[in-house]
Amino acid sequence: MCDRNFPNPLPHLPGWLFCLGLSLLLNWIVVANANAGPLSDRLAAYPNWPSRPPVTAAEGELVYPDWLAGTWQVTSPLLDAIAPLAPEIVTPGFAAQQAQLNQTVQFRVRFGPQSPRSPQQCTTLGSRPLNIALPPPPSFKAQVVADRVFNGTEIARAYLGQGAIQSVTVDPCQPNRQITRLNPSGTLIATVTHRASEALDSHQFIATELTNQVFRLGEQVYINDVETTTHYHQLTTLQIDAEQITAIYLSPQDPDYFQAG
Repeated sequence: MCDRNFPNPLPHLPGWLFCLGLSLLLNWIVVANANAGPLSDRLAAYPNWPSRPPVTAAEGELVYPDWLAGTWQVTSPLLDAIAPLAPEIVTPGFAAQQAQLNQTVQFRVRFGPQSPRSPQQCTTLGSRPLNIALPPPPSFKAQVVADRVFNGTEIARAYLGQGAIQSVTVDPCQPNRQITRLNPSGTLIATVTHRASEALDSHQFIATELTNQVFRLGEQVYINDVETTTHYHQLTTLQIDAEQITAIYLSPQDPDYFQAG
């Protein structure tokens, strides 16, 4: 359940961590049946997901409905955690997720207008990227996008603790590339590679993103792909329900990749 933090509205999971609840999935699918598409069909089939979602290469930002604009207070329980190939194959962190089942976490998320600095032209001088802002065209209309730095910081601190995060940054030349530096020396580089979205009606929206994650801790490197599928449902102008399902896929670099099939 997400309640809008109205004193701090903006003009605008995953999220790379865990879930925003699964409790209302069936009710939403019933309401949305008339306009069901491949993403809503996929949610209805959960947990029977034999393949990755129907997505295309990610370009630019994921655009959200206008009613998501603002700063929201999120109350998020983890309601389910499944390892289909357990006990033979279990991804790191799964045991910790089991301990968090039915535990509620609170944090804020923020959505607002895409900066008029877009579109941008990025080039390089030596090894340093240059971010050259171009004036927006006369017809430019700001679209609602996620504040990835704010949201990534809030979610990471909520799940890992206030002292666990050094910084969260977004590549100025690649808005889909986010770098999280962890204390004392870990680094998570998350790059959204593919996505899709559906507007079921004027109050329901589904988005799916595939993110390549590279986690470095000293000399150890762990690589995987993460699907984050979220169904947003506007209840009132001040309240939104959201269902988020996160699926972790092994990368070809993982020694268990071919065993998993």
